[in-house]
Amino acid sequence: MKKGYNTKVHKFFSKEERDKVKKATMDAESLSTGEIAVVLVDHSSQYREAEVTGGIFLSSVTSFILSVACFHGSIWFYVPLSFLFYFPFYMLFKKNPVLKVALVSAKRRQNAVRDRALRAFYEKGLHRTKDSTGVMFFLSLLERKVWVIADKGIHEKIKQHELDRFAHIVSEGVRTGNACDALCKAINEMGLLLARYYPVTSEDKNELSDDIIFDSNNQDIAD
Repeated sequence: MKKGYNTKVHKFFSKEERDKVKKATMDAESLSTGEIAVVLVDHSSQYREAEVTGGIFLSSVTSFILSVACFHGSIWFYVPLSFLFYFPFYMLFKKNPVLKVALVSAKRRQNAVRDRALRAFYEKGLHRTKDSTGVMFFLSLLERKVWVIADKGIHEKIKQHELDRFAHIVSEGVRTGNACDALCKAINEMGLLLARYYPVTSEDKNELSDDIIFDSNNQDIAD
């Protein structure tokens, strides 16, 4: 396991909660030919631009205050101080991802989670199910965002706006500190919906892991 971001993702759910999610997944899959997977990542992007922006902003402000307070506002002290303070503040943002969120737009975060979810869908093989009935619950912890993605077989009957409702249920659970219960509720409801359109058959078999997938290959797409 890499140090940094990915050390937190394994601690988000307790052992009991992971077992509870696994059971909910197994129960939901027993009702239909659909395959459900839960993928959990610490972050969907490194947001490297926020590291640079944060470093420049804090070094500039700190240097300005010091140059005014101690050197009569001399630019000859302000400029070198800005360079001096940049790297420590840059590292502060780099080592503390939560500080970056305030410097990243909501649209940027939304797009990052969407792109990372799509990549995970294919990396984890959810597109390889026999009847193209894979469904993924994707949770990105830093952004506190959830995406629900379904394969083409699901989209023939269930539209994205219906899937977004399940994402909202889980998002609210993450926001209020009830992520496990909300996730299990969404999985259970997803199982009932899938059973309506894709009832279980005698040939059905489990094609995906029922355990939560903790994604350790969390490199950025285009940072």
